[in-house]
Amino acid sequence: MSTSRREWLFSLIIACLCIVLASVDVARVPAAPTGIHARGLITAVDNSHVRTNLIVKTEAQFLTVQLLDGPHRGQELPVTNMLSGKMEMDEFYEAGKTVLVEYGMVNGKPGNGVARGYYRLRMQLVLIGLFAVLLIAVAGVTGLKAALSFVFVAMVLWKLFFPLLLRGHPPLSTGLIIVTLLTAVITFSVGGLNRRGVSTFVGSMLGVLLTCGLAVWFARAFDLHGAVRPFAETLLYSGYLDLRLTDIFIASVFIACSGAVMDLAMDIAATMDEIKRKRPEISFMEHVRSGLRVGRAVIGTMATTLLLAYSSSHICMFLLFMAKGLPAANILNAPFVAAEILNILVGSFGLVTVAPFTALIAGLLYRWGC
Repeated sequence: MSTSRREWLFSLIIACLCIVLASVDVARVPAAPTGIHARGLITAVDNSHVRTNLIVKTEAQFLTVQLLDGPHRGQELPVTNMLSGKMEMDEFYEAGKTVLVEYGMVNGKPGNGVARGYYRLRMQLVLIGLFAVLLIAVAGVTGLKAALSFVFVAMVLWKLFFPLLLRGHPPLSTGLIIVTLLTAVITFSVGGLNRRGVSTFVGSMLGVLLTCGLAVWFARAFDLHGAVRPFAETLLYSGYLDLRLTDIFIASVFIACSGAVMDLAMDIAATMDEIKRKRPEISFMEHVRSGLRVGRAVIGTMATTLLLAYSSSHICMFLLFMAKGLPAANILNAPFVAAEILNILVGSFGLVTVAPFTALIAGLLYRWGC
């Protein structure tokens, strides 16, 4: 079978796996009872019970919503929007807006309606579609494979990894298995079932394993616990008191950096593949040194990738610390800040080391003519 046919067959298998994961629960978790979901147009708003304290709103906002789809399309439904006073969680609605509504049946009629946020699902699908079109337009067949890999990663995390953690499976070993699966699918799908794909996979996994080991050691050295992540305490109180939050935090460190690690490994492997094609007579050491030179150039920008990605997601937190005039020692020593420092620097260890790992593996593979 030719290389092209093998790659298309591999892509077809991944597409079938995506369909299977989307349609079944591989690791079944008891689902919370839910009602009927539908889009609803807000036709009237009653704010008479809402209490406002400066910018914080609490108590109940009562809405009248006309259902736009579902089995009761066209009917009006009273909806309650409970405001907790937490701006990051609450939404304050206005007439004329479309919301996602969850409701049940009361005496054969729709009732007990609850607003679940402004309706965003349609625009999210539009955004995903535009992203897929851009990928395919720019990268062609490789972009199609990348889009397929993107869907597969989302399916594996949502339908497999998260449910397995909730069922009590060990986070570290489960995380490593999941990362191995995702790395194999992405690297072989994009890089191909060849020496380039193999060197990308092996180099990436060596970087991930190093990151995992460092995350375990430094999490203990920093005396960190897994509750530094948002919603961790809420998760425990939801009936999952036996979850190993610290191990989940450690798993999140090497999972989060695995994408950047694969990116860098693919850059090195693709470069060494091109060098070997153009200069088949190149020696082993010169080949490896060429890969390392490319790695050094890429690391110069990739080293700041995780810093920008993680710190930008906590801008408000840093602004708050600065507004209160807290000393740098207090800020850096806070557990949630220390957790992000660990996340950034340990993840960067994987990025820095994956370049020599991949260059060496690729050099050996091309040297042996595998």
